[in-house]
Amino acid sequence: MPKKPTPFRNPIQFLAFGFGSGLSPKAPGTAGTLAAVPIYWFIADWPLTWYAAFILVTALFGIWICGAASRQLGVHDHGGIVWDEFVGYWITMWAVPVDWVWIIAGFLVFRVYDIAKPWPIRTLDRQVKGGFGIMVDDILAGVMACITLHIALAVVGY
Repeated sequence: MPKKPTPFRNPIQFLAFGFGSGLSPKAPGTAGTLAAVPIYWFIADWPLTWYAAFILVTALFGIWICGAASRQLGVHDHGGIVWDEFVGYWITMWAVPVDWVWIIAGFLVFRVYDIAKPWPIRTLDRQVKGGFGIMVDDILAGVMACITLHIALAVVGY
């Protein structure tokens, strides 16, 4: 039986629910991605190796917290679990210029990939379970969005 989320009383759910952003009654994934932007702003100027290490650590941590929150709630990939959107957005923005145009473009491109779930994202989303299953589709959406942004950067000669 699914349980009601309690992110303001449970630290695992607090993180999995993106500091509460996943409680948005409409489009919690979009709200979660939006909540990831200020954190991106803070880490955006880090050296790429530190930025990559941050992504690796938050992705591995995300597998654990998303899996734990999912088990606590009795629902695989509860819609309010948005830590995966945080990590997916940060992957999207890897080595992208810190400029509002690219921050917004990254937000939009990541949301398109995350919502549309083109192959192989949709396949992974349906077949892989647990914390890794919750994270992997957004990780791949982030990689595809990052590649898209870097192609756009090359085309505009940035």
